[in-house]
Amino acid sequence: MQLRPTAANMRTMAFHREHLPDELPAEPLSLVAAWLEQASVARTVPNPDAMVLATVDAQGAPSARVVLCKEIRPQAGYVTFFTNYMSRKGGDLAANPRAAAVFHWDFMRRQVRLEGPVTRTTEAESDAYFANRAWQSRIGAWASQQSRPIGSRFELEQAADRIAQRFGTPSVMQSDATAPDPGIVIARPPHWGGFHLWVDVCELWVEGAGRLHDRARWSRTVSANAGVHRGSPWHATRLQP
Repeated sequence: MQLRPTAANMRTMAFHREHLPDELPAEPLSLVAAWLEQASVARTVPNPDAMVLATVDAQGAPSARVVLCKEIRPQAGYVTFFTNYMSRKGGDLAANPRAAAVFHWDFMRRQVRLEGPVTRTTEAESDAYFANRAWQSRIGAWASQQSRPIGSRFELEQAADRIAQRFGTPSVMQSDATAPDPGIVIARPPHWGGFHLWVDVCELWVEGAGRLHDRARWSRTVSANAGVHRGSPWHATRLQP
């Protein structure tokens, strides 16, 4: 069944006139960072930093899920997210260290697609981010064996309570987001940390009237030498919608 556009929708499409610059920027990630900042300032959605992350396992089976982008470094050329290394995505990235990600800010009529190789963040980077998480989330990172089966919700709550007792914090299950930080050091679990997605393909999309969207793709080569990643200059190409 094909839905007919309403008069209101048609007027909205007709008046949306944003375009990518006629002369495409030499590198795209500064614009991506600006778009993310604008989405954050607008406060129109709860998590403007949410991005869909797609991975492929050792057998070639794809999977996708939503993670939070915690940093964009345009000059270095990567975006950062954090997770449990023993999760399904962690296993996928260990077997096939390449990923794709998508931001879609529907209210701004913009979309970003990213692709590239993935590496783990340094221990220091993971430690610093983990220390800034809410204490309940730090307890949860220890309690959850992410992606593993569990018999019941009650078992998960018991695991969280055992970890809370181990570190001497209040029960996560009996607190809420406003509960004050108890000021107790909760070390980062060794199975939890961050990833850098080193972008070698970036595509930007802006909605256009009459579905004449504006699209452009930037591509480059990312190489690693002694663990240091560097990218070649970007090549930009406009695409038809």
